[in-house]
Amino acid sequence: FCKLEPQGTILESYVKIGTNWAQDSGIYEFTMGATGAKVKARYTFLYTFEDGQWKIAHHHSSVMPEGLLAGKKPEGDVLSSEEVRSLFDLWNNALATENPEAVAARYSKDAILLPTVSDEPRTSKEGITDYFVNFLKNKPQGVITDGVTLSGPGWAEDAGVYEFTMGDDGSKVLARYTYVYVFEDGEWKIAHHHSSVMPEEYMNAPQGEVLSDKEVRGLFNLWNDALATEDPSQVAARYAKDAILLPTVSDTPRKDPEAITDYFVNFLKNKPQGVITEGKTISGPDWAEDAGVYEFTMGADGSKVKARYSFVYVKEDGEWKIAHHHSSAMPEGMMAAASKVKALQEILSS
Repeated sequence: FCKLEPQGTILESYVKIGTNWAQDSGIYEFTMGATGAKVKARYTFLYTFEDGQWKIAHHHSSVMPEGLLAGKKPEGDVLSSEEVRSLFDLWNNALATENPEAVAARYSKDAILLPTVSDEPRTSKEGITDYFVNFLKNKPQGVITDGVTLSGPGWAEDAGVYEFTMGDDGSKVLARYTYVYVFEDGEWKIAHHHSSVMPEEYMNAPQGEVLSDKEVRGLFNLWNDALATEDPSQVAARYAKDAILLPTVSDTPRKDPEAITDYFVNFLKNKPQGVITEGKTISGPDWAEDAGVYEFTMGADGSKVKARYSFVYVKEDGEWKIAHHHSSAMPEGMMAAASKVKALQEILSS
């Protein structure tokens, strides 16, 4: 990326600050010194105070929604801030019906819901409806206490903090939210909804076990030892009850023990054994994360496969288990493979 000699300018910025954390999100534009080209994108930085310095804990950068239109001129309504905020009111009014299907109808066809009180991403109409079956039992009604909006042709975003009052017991829940809206079939619908507990609530939660870096890395060894048994059920047993596995060589997310076991039935035929070549660990009360690069040697043929990984571990029923496992091919390997395919296609078409 640096070969392009990029220099960035923030065009729109929305800042939120908490105890030892801060968030900056908006739109930035890069001018590439090597070519003069300009690239505009949306960004989110999450900063944390670490060892006396502010550092980037999370950085998400994505192409502008217009860019996804593959060169087509952006078309569609651009909403005012008030109009964007009114889309939340439509969703909140749907909550008031206490009808899960009415709430699910506010989401687009290919929507993703990352809810506050469930570890499971909801990526289908059925999954979204199922979440609200239980959530609506609390009789929730929400109010946005702090938020900012963005809008472009045919899309809008609203992010901030909302508070729910639960009608069944009067309790209140404060959470951060992000909505991305799209104009679909003549209506504004929710394409992406992310809701998460406030960081301060995590920090003030009852303390659990905090592992050392060595202890976190030892959890990988338990998983790797399970691979050595060549028994898919033993590998699957390393995962938490509601674990999600996003594997290297399958497009299908595995979200239950049966599907996780099924993945390892085929993977273990390669007799894989892994070594972490580069990684970093983080740990908090009863959770830990390990992310980096690992390399597998396949005992079946001696081949080696390198990939990026992230494990999120949780303490469940007295044991440390894998709650989230994401494994992806190295970007350079994907680019090399793509260039080989392109070259082959050119040969075949000549």
